[in-house]
Amino acid sequence: MKVVVVKYNAGNVQSVLFALQRLGITASLSDNTEEILKADKIIFPGVGEASSAMKELSRTGLTAVLRQIKQPFLGICLGLQLMCRHSEEGDTNCLNIFEEDVKRFNPHEVKTPARSIPYKVPHTGWNTINTLHGNLFKGISENSYVYYVHSYYAETGQQTCATTGYINSFSAALMKDNYYAVQFHPEKSGETGNQIIKNFLDL
Repeated sequence: MKVVVVKYNAGNVQSVLFALQRLGITASLSDNTEEILKADKIIFPGVGEASSAMKELSRTGLTAVLRQIKQPFLGICLGLQLMCRHSEEGDTNCLNIFEEDVKRFNPHEVKTPARSIPYKVPHTGWNTINTLHGNLFKGISENSYVYYVHSYYAETGQQTCATTGYINSFSAALMKDNYYAVQFHPEKSGETGNQIIKNFLDL
């Protein structure tokens, strides 16, 4: 199986490559259009800022390429956000693969006084995923824990296939045709994360 991790100067690449190695996969890191289009599976990770990431994708000519992928494609963290329509981060038009918009967490929107500990942004650490559906979550139980680090989130919509609650409910994962994306870091989420990556590789 040929797996390509998209190279666009966003962080978090090595941890994804190591996670794949744990599953017996040696992936290529590439921004080469031909190599990406010939891959069996494509992973689009990222940690960084939306507007600069989109500029880098445009500079390398990958914007159009990523919109025409036919094989299974997985976005992670910033990758999910860049696959959405628009991000509030830098007022950025993104790839528009998913219809959802990306918003910044706003603790002041919390309406209930029941929580004694103030919400903090970024949302960092372990949280649960719920309302799971789709092959990406085969063998994963409701309320399984995954690891997050993010200040922006995708709204929920018809393409949401998992949710998490923090300040408000948001899309923990999105799915459309051959495109999949998760806001959390499966490569840092223990056995649950390993199973999700395996499920993607088995698609």
